[in-house]
Amino acid sequence: MPKSEFFDYEPISRSGTVSKTNTLDPGFGESSDEGALNHNASALRTASRPADTRAVLIGEQSGRDLSVLKHGHSLSFIGLFVFTFLVYFRPYELFPSLTWLSTSAFWVATFTLICFVPTQLGLENQITIRPKEVKAVGILVVAAMLSIPLALSPSRAWFAFIEYLKVVVMFVVMVNVVRTHRRLNLLIALVFFVSCILSIGAMNDYRAGNLALAGKRIAGVVGGLFANPNDMALHLVTIIPISAVLAINAKSISKKLALTLCTLVMLGGLVVTFSRGGFLGLVFVTIVLSWKMARTNRVIVAAIAILLITLVIAVAPNAYRERIVTTNDDSAIARTDDLKRSIYIAVRHPLVGVGMENYILYSNVNKVTHNSYTQVAAEMGIPALAVYLFLLLTSLQSLRKTEQNSVRKGLRDRNYYVSIGLQASLVGFMVSSFFASVAYLWYMYYLVGYSVSFTRLSQATTESAVTTTKT
Repeated sequence: MPKSEFFDYEPISRSGTVSKTNTLDPGFGESSDEGALNHNASALRTASRPADTRAVLIGEQSGRDLSVLKHGHSLSFIGLFVFTFLVYFRPYELFPSLTWLSTSAFWVATFTLICFVPTQLGLENQITIRPKEVKAVGILVVAAMLSIPLALSPSRAWFAFIEYLKVVVMFVVMVNVVRTHRRLNLLIALVFFVSCILSIGAMNDYRAGNLALAGKRIAGVVGGLFANPNDMALHLVTIIPISAVLAINAKSISKKLALTLCTLVMLGGLVVTFSRGGFLGLVFVTIVLSWKMARTNRVIVAAIAILLITLVIAVAPNAYRERIVTTNDDSAIARTDDLKRSIYIAVRHPLVGVGMENYILYSNVNKVTHNSYTQVAAEMGIPALAVYLFLLLTSLQSLRKTEQNSVRKGLRDRNYYVSIGLQASLVGFMVSSFFASVAYLWYMYYLVGYSVSFTRLSQATTESAVTTTKT
Protein backbone atom coordinates (compact mmCIF):
# COMPACT_ATOMS: atom_id res chain seq x y z
CA MET A 1 0.00 0.00 0.00
CA PRO A 2 1.62 3.32 -0.99
CA LYS A 3 2.04 5.97 1.63
CA SER A 4 0.07 9.18 1.47
CA GLU A 5 -0.06 12.11 3.83
CA PHE A 6 -3.85 11.92 3.79
CA PHE A 7 -4.18 8.17 4.38
CA ASP A 8 -6.43 7.17 7.29
CA TYR A 9 -4.12 4.83 9.16
CA GLU A 10 -4.93 6.49 12.46
CA PRO A 11 -7.96 6.14 14.70
CA ILE A 12 -11.52 5.57 13.71
CA SER A 13 -14.11 4.40 16.18
CA ARG A 14 -15.10 0.95 14.96
CA SER A 15 -15.10 -1.45 17.90
CA GLY A 16 -12.00 -3.51 18.33
CA THR A 17 -8.44 -3.63 19.54
CA VAL A 18 -5.44 -1.67 18.49
CA SER A 19 -2.94 -3.41 16.27
CA LYS A 20 0.51 -3.58 17.78
CA THR A 21 2.13 -3.24 14.36
CA ASN A 22 0.94 0.29 13.65
CA THR A 23 2.82 3.40 14.64
CA LEU A 24 0.94 6.68 14.79
CA ASP A 25 2.29 10.02 13.63
CA PRO A 26 4.30 11.21 16.64
CA GLY A 27 4.38 14.95 16.23
CA PHE A 28 4.09 18.28 14.48
CA GLY A 29 5.19 18.05 10.86
CA GLU A 30 6.68 14.57 11.16
CA SER A 31 6.00 11.66 8.86
CA SER A 32 4.20 8.51 9.94
CA ASP A 33 5.01 4.85 9.62
CA GLU A 34 2.03 3.22 7.99
CA GLY A 35 2.95 -0.14 9.44
CA ALA A 36 1.20 -3.39 8.73
CA LEU A 37 -2.53 -3.20 8.03
CA ASN A 38 -3.30 -6.90 8.33
CA HIS A 39 -5.41 -6.94 11.48
CA ASN A 40 -7.28 -9.83 12.95
CA ALA A 41 -10.73 -9.41 11.34
CA SER A 42 -12.44 -11.87 13.63
CA ALA A 43 -11.16 -10.03 16.70
CA LEU A 44 -12.54 -6.80 15.31
CA ARG A 45 -15.94 -8.33 14.61
CA THR A 46 -16.26 -9.92 18.05
CA ALA A 47 -15.08 -6.95 20.09
CA SER A 48 -17.83 -5.69 22.37
CA ARG A 49 -16.74 -2.22 23.49
CA PRO A 50 -18.90 0.68 22.26
CA ALA A 51 -17.83 2.29 18.99
CA ASP A 52 -17.15 5.71 20.49
CA THR A 53 -15.09 4.63 23.50
CA ARG A 54 -11.81 3.58 21.93
CA ALA A 55 -9.73 4.30 18.87
CA VAL A 56 -8.65 1.52 16.50
CA LEU A 57 -6.95 1.26 13.17
CA ILE A 58 -8.46 0.33 9.83
CA GLY A 59 -7.70 -3.18 8.71
CA GLU A 60 -10.88 -5.20 8.27
CA GLN A 61 -11.34 -4.39 4.60
CA SER A 62 -9.61 -5.99 1.66
CA GLY A 63 -6.66 -4.12 0.18
CA ARG A 64 -8.72 -2.69 -2.69
CA ASP A 65 -11.66 -1.66 -0.47
CA LEU A 66 -9.28 -0.16 2.09
CA SER A 67 -7.66 2.01 -0.57
CA VAL A 68 -11.05 3.27 -1.76
CA LEU A 69 -12.20 4.11 1.78
CA LYS A 70 -8.97 5.92 2.57
CA HIS A 71 -9.13 7.90 -0.62
CA GLY A 72 -12.72 8.87 0.18
CA HIS A 73 -11.77 10.40 3.50
CA SER A 74 -8.81 12.07 1.83
CA LEU A 75 -11.28 13.94 -0.36
CA SER A 76 -13.38 14.78 2.68
CA PHE A 77 -10.37 16.30 4.41
CA ILE A 78 -9.35 18.26 1.32
CA GLY A 79 -12.89 19.61 1.17
CA LEU A 80 -12.76 20.57 4.86
CA PHE A 81 -9.36 22.22 4.37
CA VAL A 82 -10.55 24.32 1.42
CA PHE A 83 -13.79 25.17 3.23
CA THR A 84 -11.84 26.38 6.27
CA PHE A 85 -9.71 28.58 4.05
CA LEU A 86 -12.78 30.13 2.46
CA VAL A 87 -14.55 30.68 5.80
CA TYR A 88 -11.55 32.38 7.38
CA PHE A 89 -9.90 34.19 4.48
CA ARG A 90 -12.75 35.06 2.05
CA PRO A 91 -10.43 35.87 -0.90
CA TYR A 92 -13.35 37.16 -2.99
CA GLU A 93 -13.59 40.14 -0.62
CA LEU A 94 -9.93 41.02 -0.97
CA PHE A 95 -9.75 40.71 -4.75
CA PRO A 96 -12.68 42.00 -6.87
CA SER A 97 -11.66 39.72 -9.72
CA LEU A 98 -12.58 36.73 -7.52
CA THR A 99 -16.18 37.71 -6.84
CA TRP A 100 -17.25 34.60 -8.73
CA LEU A 101 -16.03 32.68 -5.66
CA SER A 102 -18.62 34.29 -3.37
CA THR A 103 -20.70 31.09 -3.26
CA SER A 104 -17.70 28.77 -3.26
CA ALA A 105 -17.95 27.91 0.46
CA PHE A 106 -21.42 26.45 -0.10
CA TRP A 107 -20.32 24.31 -3.03
CA VAL A 108 -17.16 23.13 -1.27
CA ALA A 109 -19.25 22.16 1.78
CA THR A 110 -21.66 20.28 -0.48
CA PHE A 111 -18.78 18.43 -2.14
CA THR A 112 -17.33 17.59 1.27
CA LEU A 113 -20.60 16.11 2.50
CA ILE A 114 -21.05 14.07 -0.68
CA CYS A 115 -17.62 12.55 -0.05
CA PHE A 116 -18.00 12.23 3.70
CA VAL A 117 -21.36 10.55 4.23
CA PRO A 118 -20.94 7.33 2.20
CA THR A 119 -17.31 6.94 3.24
CA GLN A 120 -18.11 7.38 6.92
CA LEU A 121 -20.98 4.93 6.73
CA GLY A 122 -18.73 2.44 4.95
CA LEU A 123 -15.97 2.82 7.53
CA GLU A 124 -17.98 2.79 10.73
CA ASN A 125 -21.63 2.03 9.92
CA GLN A 126 -22.60 5.27 11.65
CA ILE A 127 -22.71 8.88 10.55
CA THR A 128 -20.46 10.12 13.35
CA ILE A 129 -18.49 9.20 16.41
CA ARG A 130 -20.31 10.09 19.61
CA PRO A 131 -18.05 11.51 22.30
CA LYS A 132 -19.64 13.77 24.90
CA GLU A 133 -18.89 16.88 22.87
CA VAL A 134 -20.79 15.63 19.83
CA LYS A 135 -23.74 14.59 21.98
CA ALA A 136 -23.81 18.02 23.61
CA VAL A 137 -23.84 19.71 20.21
CA GLY A 138 -26.71 17.45 19.18
CA ILE A 139 -28.71 18.55 22.23
CA LEU A 140 -28.03 22.20 21.36
CA VAL A 141 -29.43 21.57 17.88
CA VAL A 142 -32.61 20.15 19.43
CA ALA A 143 -32.83 23.17 21.77
CA ALA A 144 -32.46 25.49 18.79
CA MET A 145 -35.29 23.70 16.98
CA LEU A 146 -37.57 23.88 20.02
CA SER A 147 -37.02 27.63 20.26
CA ILE A 148 -38.44 28.29 16.79
CA PRO A 149 -42.23 27.75 17.23
CA LEU A 150 -42.52 30.10 20.24
CA ALA A 151 -40.17 32.77 18.86
CA LEU A 152 -41.46 36.29 18.43
CA SER A 153 -40.27 36.01 14.84
CA PRO A 154 -40.25 32.31 13.85
CA SER A 155 -38.87 33.12 10.40
CA ARG A 156 -35.90 34.93 11.96
CA ALA A 157 -35.27 31.98 14.29
CA TRP A 158 -35.57 29.53 11.39
CA PHE A 159 -32.98 31.25 9.21
CA ALA A 160 -30.65 31.54 12.21
CA PHE A 161 -31.13 27.83 12.85
CA ILE A 162 -30.21 26.97 9.25
CA GLU A 163 -27.01 28.99 9.54
CA TYR A 164 -26.21 27.30 12.85
CA LEU A 165 -26.89 23.89 11.33
CA LYS A 166 -24.18 24.56 8.73
CA VAL A 167 -21.68 25.10 11.56
CA VAL A 168 -22.77 21.90 13.28
CA VAL A 169 -22.57 19.81 10.10
CA MET A 170 -19.00 20.88 9.37
CA PHE A 171 -18.10 20.32 13.02
CA VAL A 172 -19.31 16.72 12.69
CA VAL A 173 -17.29 16.31 9.49
CA MET A 174 -14.22 17.71 11.22
CA VAL A 175 -14.22 15.42 14.27
CA ASN A 176 -14.62 12.35 12.04
CA VAL A 177 -12.24 13.27 9.21
CA VAL A 178 -9.32 14.79 11.14
CA ARG A 179 -7.96 11.42 12.19
CA THR A 180 -4.22 11.85 11.72
CA HIS A 181 -1.74 14.19 13.35
CA ARG A 182 -0.73 15.44 9.94
CA ARG A 183 -4.28 16.46 9.10
CA LEU A 184 -4.64 18.30 12.38
CA ASN A 185 -1.29 20.00 11.82
CA LEU A 186 -2.27 21.09 8.32
CA LEU A 187 -5.55 22.55 9.51
CA ILE A 188 -3.89 24.47 12.35
CA ALA A 189 -1.09 25.64 10.04
CA LEU A 190 -3.73 27.03 7.67
CA VAL A 191 -5.35 28.97 10.51
CA PHE A 192 -1.91 30.30 11.55
CA PHE A 193 -1.29 31.52 8.00
CA VAL A 194 -4.66 33.24 7.69
CA SER A 195 -4.39 34.75 11.18
CA CYS A 196 -0.96 36.21 10.40
CA ILE A 197 -2.18 37.72 7.12
CA LEU A 198 -5.18 39.26 8.86
CA SER A 199 -2.99 40.57 11.67
CA ILE A 200 -0.54 42.16 9.24
CA GLY A 201 -3.46 43.75 7.41
CA ALA A 202 -4.88 45.06 10.69
CA MET A 203 -1.55 46.54 11.77
CA ASN A 204 -1.11 48.14 8.36
CA ASP A 205 -4.59 49.68 8.55
CA TYR A 206 -3.82 51.14 11.95
CA ARG A 207 -0.46 52.47 10.74
CA ALA A 208 -2.13 54.08 7.71
CA GLY A 209 -4.92 55.56 9.81
CA ASN A 210 -7.66 53.52 8.15
CA LEU A 211 -9.98 53.65 11.15
CA ALA A 212 -13.22 52.56 9.56
CA LEU A 213 -15.09 51.92 12.82
CA ALA A 214 -16.39 55.28 14.05
CA GLY A 215 -13.08 56.85 13.09
CA LYS A 216 -11.46 55.33 16.16
CA ARG A 217 -10.79 51.65 15.44
CA ILE A 218 -9.84 49.49 12.50
CA ALA A 219 -12.35 47.22 10.82
CA GLY A 220 -11.44 43.71 9.73
CA VAL A 221 -9.45 43.22 6.55
CA VAL A 222 -12.18 40.86 5.37
CA GLY A 223 -15.81 40.49 6.35
CA GLY A 224 -17.55 37.48 7.79
CA LEU A 225 -15.97 36.37 11.05
CA PHE A 226 -13.55 39.29 11.13
CA ALA A 227 -15.57 42.30 10.01
CA ASN A 228 -15.80 43.40 13.64
CA PRO A 229 -12.49 44.08 15.45
CA ASN A 230 -13.85 42.53 18.66
CA ASP A 231 -14.57 39.28 16.82
CA MET A 232 -11.14 39.34 15.22
CA ALA A 233 -9.59 39.85 18.66
CA LEU A 234 -11.54 36.88 20.02
CA HIS A 235 -10.22 34.70 17.21
CA LEU A 236 -6.62 35.78 17.78
CA VAL A 237 -6.94 35.16 21.52
CA THR A 238 -7.85 31.54 20.76
CA ILE A 239 -5.02 30.98 18.26
CA ILE A 240 -2.11 32.73 20.00
CA PRO A 241 -1.71 30.10 22.78
CA ILE A 242 -1.58 27.23 20.26
CA SER A 243 1.15 29.01 18.29
CA ALA A 244 3.02 29.85 21.52
CA VAL A 245 3.13 26.27 22.85
CA LEU A 246 4.16 24.87 19.47
CA ALA A 247 6.98 27.42 19.38
CA ILE A 248 8.13 26.24 22.81
CA ASN A 249 7.91 22.58 21.78
CA ALA A 250 9.53 23.00 18.34
CA LYS A 251 12.81 21.10 17.98
CA SER A 252 14.39 22.95 15.07
CA ILE A 253 15.57 26.55 15.36
CA SER A 254 13.90 27.57 12.10
CA LYS A 255 10.52 26.21 13.17
CA LYS A 256 10.85 27.78 16.62
CA LEU A 257 11.66 31.17 15.09
CA ALA A 258 8.83 30.93 12.56
CA LEU A 259 6.25 30.06 15.21
CA THR A 260 7.56 32.73 17.57
CA LEU A 261 7.30 35.33 14.81
CA CYS A 262 3.78 34.10 14.02
CA THR A 263 2.81 34.50 17.69
CA LEU A 264 4.21 38.04 17.86
CA VAL A 265 2.45 39.07 14.64
CA MET A 266 -0.89 37.79 15.96
CA LEU A 267 -0.23 39.57 19.24
CA GLY A 268 0.30 42.80 17.30
CA GLY A 269 -2.93 42.20 15.41
CA LEU A 270 -4.76 41.66 18.70
CA VAL A 271 -3.46 44.95 20.14
CA VAL A 272 -4.55 47.11 17.17
CA THR A 273 -8.13 45.81 17.45
CA PHE A 274 -8.40 47.86 20.66
CA SER A 275 -10.66 45.14 22.05
CA ARG A 276 -11.17 45.17 25.81
CA GLY A 277 -12.62 41.69 25.72
CA GLY A 278 -9.62 40.56 23.70
CA PHE A 279 -7.26 42.06 26.28
CA LEU A 280 -9.00 40.27 29.16
CA GLY A 281 -8.89 37.04 27.16
CA LEU A 282 -5.15 37.51 26.62
CA VAL A 283 -4.63 38.06 30.36
CA PHE A 284 -6.36 34.79 31.21
CA VAL A 285 -4.57 32.93 28.41
CA THR A 286 -1.23 34.12 29.82
CA ILE A 287 -2.22 33.05 33.33
CA VAL A 288 -3.29 29.57 32.19
CA LEU A 289 -0.14 28.98 30.12
CA SER A 290 2.10 30.20 32.93
CA TRP A 291 0.37 28.15 35.60
CA LYS A 292 0.24 24.97 33.53
CA MET A 293 3.81 25.00 32.27
CA ALA A 294 5.37 26.01 35.57
CA ARG A 295 5.23 22.85 37.65
CA THR A 296 7.39 24.59 40.27
CA ASN A 297 8.08 28.22 41.23
CA ARG A 298 4.64 29.21 40.06
CA VAL A 299 4.69 32.47 41.99
CA ILE A 300 7.81 33.58 40.13
CA VAL A 301 6.35 32.51 36.80
CA ALA A 302 3.10 34.33 37.57
CA ALA A 303 5.10 37.47 38.32
CA ILE A 304 6.91 37.12 34.99
CA ALA A 305 3.56 36.68 33.21
CA ILE A 306 2.25 39.88 34.78
CA LEU A 307 5.45 41.60 33.73
CA LEU A 308 4.97 40.46 30.14
CA ILE A 309 1.40 41.74 30.06
CA THR A 310 2.60 45.04 31.50
CA LEU A 311 5.25 45.19 28.78
CA VAL A 312 2.63 44.64 26.07
CA ILE A 313 0.58 47.50 27.50
CA ALA A 314 3.68 49.71 27.75
CA VAL A 315 4.67 49.32 24.08
CA ALA A 316 1.07 49.56 22.84
CA PRO A 317 -0.27 52.88 21.48
CA ASN A 318 -1.55 55.40 24.04
CA ALA A 319 -5.07 55.07 22.64
CA TYR A 320 -4.99 51.34 23.42
CA ARG A 321 -4.06 51.94 27.04
CA GLU A 322 -6.81 54.52 27.36
CA ARG A 323 -9.42 52.21 25.87
CA ILE A 324 -8.74 49.13 28.02
CA VAL A 325 -9.09 51.15 31.22
CA THR A 326 -12.27 52.92 30.08
CA THR A 327 -15.47 51.37 31.43
CA ASN A 328 -17.94 54.21 31.21
CA ASP A 329 -18.05 55.09 27.52
CA ASP A 330 -21.20 54.68 25.40
CA SER A 331 -20.19 51.22 24.21
CA ALA A 332 -19.57 49.87 27.71
CA ILE A 333 -22.80 51.37 29.06
CA ALA A 334 -24.85 49.89 26.18
CA ARG A 335 -23.29 46.45 26.69
CA THR A 336 -24.01 46.55 30.41
CA ASP A 337 -27.63 47.49 29.69
CA ASP A 338 -28.04 44.58 27.26
CA LEU A 339 -26.37 42.20 29.71
CA LYS A 340 -28.97 43.05 32.34
CA ARG A 341 -31.78 42.97 29.79
CA SER A 342 -30.72 39.57 28.39
CA ILE A 343 -30.58 38.07 31.88
CA TYR A 344 -34.09 39.37 32.49
CA ILE A 345 -35.33 37.86 29.21
CA ALA A 346 -33.70 34.52 30.07
CA VAL A 347 -35.45 34.45 33.44
CA ARG A 348 -38.78 35.33 31.83
CA HIS A 349 -38.41 32.60 29.16
CA PRO A 350 -36.39 29.91 30.98
CA LEU A 351 -37.30 26.74 29.06
CA VAL A 352 -36.85 27.38 25.33
CA GLY A 353 -35.97 31.07 25.22
CA VAL A 354 -37.31 33.61 22.75
CA GLY A 355 -35.84 32.03 19.61
CA MET A 356 -32.46 32.17 17.92
CA GLU A 357 -31.45 35.73 16.93
CA ASN A 358 -34.68 37.01 18.47
CA TYR A 359 -33.21 38.78 21.49
CA ILE A 360 -32.57 41.84 19.35
CA LEU A 361 -36.35 42.28 19.15
CA TYR A 362 -36.46 42.58 22.95
CA SER A 363 -33.39 44.78 23.33
CA ASN A 364 -33.81 48.32 24.60
CA VAL A 365 -31.54 49.65 21.85
CA ASN A 366 -32.06 47.09 19.04
CA LYS A 367 -28.76 45.33 19.77
CA VAL A 368 -27.65 41.74 20.33
CA THR A 369 -26.75 40.52 23.81
CA HIS A 370 -22.96 41.00 23.37
CA ASN A 371 -22.56 37.98 25.64
CA SER A 372 -22.50 34.39 24.41
CA TYR A 373 -23.81 32.94 27.66
CA THR A 374 -26.85 35.18 27.95
CA GLN A 375 -27.32 34.83 24.18
CA VAL A 376 -27.86 31.08 24.60
CA ALA A 377 -29.91 31.46 27.80
CA ALA A 378 -32.21 34.17 26.42
CA GLU A 379 -32.66 32.69 22.95
CA MET A 380 -32.63 28.91 23.58
CA GLY A 381 -33.35 28.61 27.30
CA ILE A 382 -31.46 28.01 30.53
CA PRO A 383 -31.19 24.22 29.94
CA ALA A 384 -29.43 25.00 26.65
CA LEU A 385 -27.02 27.25 28.54
CA ALA A 386 -26.21 24.34 30.87
CA VAL A 387 -25.43 22.14 27.84
CA TYR A 388 -23.36 24.92 26.27
CA LEU A 389 -21.26 25.18 29.42
CA PHE A 390 -21.01 21.39 29.61
CA LEU A 391 -19.64 21.33 26.06
CA LEU A 392 -16.86 23.77 26.94
CA LEU A 393 -16.01 22.19 30.29
CA THR A 394 -16.00 18.65 28.86
CA SER A 395 -13.48 19.69 26.22
CA LEU A 396 -11.30 21.21 28.94
CA GLN A 397 -11.59 18.04 31.02
CA SER A 398 -10.56 15.79 28.12
CA LEU A 399 -7.52 17.95 27.40
CA ARG A 400 -6.66 18.00 31.09
CA LYS A 401 -6.56 14.19 31.11
CA THR A 402 -4.11 14.19 28.21
CA GLU A 403 -1.95 16.69 30.07
CA GLN A 404 -2.02 14.56 33.23
CA ASN A 405 -1.02 11.44 31.28
CA SER A 406 2.13 13.20 30.14
CA VAL A 407 2.84 14.50 33.64
CA ARG A 408 2.49 11.02 35.13
CA LYS A 409 5.04 9.74 32.64
CA GLY A 410 7.40 12.58 33.53
CA LEU A 411 7.25 13.82 29.93
CA ARG A 412 6.90 17.23 28.43
CA ASP A 413 6.17 15.93 24.97
CA ARG A 414 4.08 17.33 22.16
CA ASN A 415 0.85 16.00 23.67
CA TYR A 416 1.61 17.87 26.87
CA TYR A 417 2.19 21.21 25.18
CA VAL A 418 -0.68 20.99 22.70
CA SER A 419 -3.14 19.98 25.42
CA ILE A 420 -2.10 23.02 27.46
CA GLY A 421 -2.31 25.30 24.44
CA LEU A 422 -5.82 24.12 23.59
CA GLN A 423 -6.92 24.51 27.21
CA ALA A 424 -5.65 28.09 27.20
CA SER A 425 -7.44 28.69 23.88
CA LEU A 426 -10.75 27.49 25.30
CA VAL A 427 -10.29 29.61 28.43
CA GLY A 428 -9.50 32.60 26.22
CA PHE A 429 -12.70 31.98 24.27
CA MET A 430 -14.74 31.60 27.45
CA VAL A 431 -13.48 34.94 28.76
CA SER A 432 -13.61 36.97 25.53
CA SER A 433 -16.98 35.55 24.48
CA PHE A 434 -18.45 37.07 27.63
CA PHE A 435 -18.36 40.29 25.61
CA ALA A 436 -19.51 38.98 22.21
CA SER A 437 -22.55 37.17 20.79
CA VAL A 438 -20.67 34.35 19.07
CA ALA A 439 -22.31 31.23 20.52
CA TYR A 440 -23.58 30.04 17.13
CA LEU A 441 -20.48 30.89 15.09
CA TRP A 442 -17.39 28.95 14.04
CA TYR A 443 -14.95 30.09 16.74
CA MET A 444 -15.84 27.63 19.48
CA TYR A 445 -16.72 24.76 17.14
CA TYR A 446 -13.31 24.75 15.51
CA LEU A 447 -11.66 24.82 18.95
CA VAL A 448 -13.78 21.95 20.24
CA GLY A 449 -13.17 20.11 16.96
CA TYR A 450 -9.40 20.47 17.42
CA SER A 451 -9.78 19.24 20.99
CA VAL A 452 -11.86 16.18 20.09
CA SER A 453 -9.52 15.20 17.24
CA PHE A 454 -6.38 15.76 19.32
CA THR A 455 -7.78 13.81 22.27
CA ARG A 456 -8.68 10.85 20.05
CA LEU A 457 -5.22 10.83 18.49
CA SER A 458 -3.56 10.98 21.90
CA GLN A 459 -5.70 8.13 23.19
CA ALA A 460 -4.92 6.04 20.12
CA THR A 461 -1.20 6.61 20.59
CA THR A 462 -1.43 5.60 24.26
CA GLU A 463 -3.51 2.47 23.59
CA SER A 464 -1.20 1.43 20.77
CA ALA A 465 1.86 1.82 23.03
CA VAL A 466 0.20 -0.12 25.86
CA THR A 467 -0.84 -2.96 23.54
CA THR A 468 2.64 -3.17 22.05
CA THR A 469 4.22 -3.27 25.53
CA LYS A 470 1.91 -6.02 26.76
CA THR A 471 2.52 -8.10 23.65
